[in-house]
Formats: sequence, C-alpha cells, structure tokens
Amino acid sequence: MTIAMTPQRTLRHGLTLAWRNVAQLKHSPEKLLDTTLMPVVFLLLFLYVFGGAVAGDTHSYLQQLLPGLVAQMTFIGTMGLGTALNEDMHKGVFDRFRSLPIARSAPLIGSVLGETVRFCLTMTVLVGFGAILGFRFHSDPLSVLAALALAYAFYLAVCWIFVLVGLVAPSPSGVQGIGFILVMPLTFGSSVLMPDVGTMPGWLQAWVKVNPVTHLAESLRSLMIGGPMGSHAWYTLAWAAGIVLVTFPLALRLYARRT
Repeated sequence: MTIAMTPQRTLRHGLTLAWRNVAQLKHSPEKLLDTTLMPVVFLLLFLYVFGGAVAGDTHSYLQQLLPGLVAQMTFIGTMGLGTALNEDMHKGVFDRFRSLPIARSAPLIGSVLGETVRFCLTMTVLVGFGAILGFRFHSDPLSVLAALALAYAFYLAVCWIFVLVGLVAPSPSGVQGIGFILVMPLTFGSSVLMPDVGTMPGWLQAWVKVNPVTHLAESLRSLMIGGPMGSHAWYTLAWAAGIVLVTFPLALRLYARRT
C-alpha cells in the first residue's frame, strides 16, 4: 500500500533523519573540529592583521568584525554539509533510504536540518571567544536574538547550495574545490572585513553592494551593535528565499537522478 506523503509527514521524516546526523557526531566528534577551530582562527587572524590598519586599534575593529564573521561563517560553515553528503552518496547510504517508506526529499531535508547543531556550536564559539577578546553587544537581547535568527535562516538557505554541490561533485575533495570557488568571492568580496567600502575600486564596490553576504553582514551589525539598518534585512531575506526557491527543486531533481 502506498503511503501518501503530506508536508507534515515529510517534515517528520526529515527531522528523524536530522537526528541521525546529530547522533553520528556523538560517535565522531572529530567532525566538529573545523566548526570549533575555524571561527577562532579567523577571528584572531583577521583581528590582529587588519585591526590597526582598518580601524586604528583592534578593540574598535572587533566590534565591526565579529558580526561580519557571523555572516561569513554562514557560507564557510556549510561546506562540510556538501562533503558529508557526497561521502554518503558514494557509500550507498542514500540508496538504502530509497527502500524505506519515507518521503523522497526527507534525506536531503534531514541533512540540512541536522546542520543546526553545527550552526549553534559555531555561533557559540565565535561570539564567546569574541566576548573574551572584548566584543560587547550594544543592543537589546531581542535584537541579538533577531540577528542570530536572521543568520540561521540564511545559513539554512546556503545549505541547499552545498547540497547541490555535494550531489554534482565527483568526490568529497571536489566538493571542497568547488566550494572555495563559490565562497571566496562572496565572503571576501563583501563588507565582512572592510565595513567602509568607499576605498575599493568602483567595479568592486558595485559587486560588494549587490553581494548577499554584505547585506547580511550589515544587518547583523545593525542588530548587534546598533546603527541604521536600511533595507539590508529585507534584501537578506529576499536572497535567502530566492536561493531556496532555485536550489531546492534542483537538488530534488539531481537527487532523484543520482539515486
């Protein structure tokens, strides 16, 4: 008998498989090394290399840098998802899912929702270590929660990009190569490290202003340390929605072909 797959049942199957991904971390904690060490390395490196040149001192730069790094990690932090997905494809894990009475999209949804643990850990390490170095929120708790919620929404959207990469890459190492080609111009060609883009060449300023990472970084700065937000948050949400609308159906189609 064929079971009708309602949205509620699909979500339940996705959450079950998300828990599978979380449970795997308990037995392979080394998979979280990049999640915990990368934010610390990036924060120390960028703070003490660019701090004096950009803001005159590291303390002032830290207040601008940390929200920008939160935005940057929404891209870099999702690369592990594509690698893990590609590894599962080569091991035949997803072929076994096909024999189960679950929604076809549940394995992909579970993989994306399972990344919530990585996101929470990355944000905890980044903000916690930033606080040790001297970062302080200059807004109310509700605004801080709104900033993290916005970053999480964008993070989930970006996950679907790396689901696609994981499905099309020939190997796990190929995921890393394709991922860096995508991530580098988006995260470094933005206002993450240089809040004042006026010193950049005109062509680069044009790219920075339309870059979704810039809109996210400026939204987070406004919510975390105060200042005008303008339309950055709306652009961020529009980009997140657009990414999901494009990548989600493409991922389902490629997944159906691969399995």
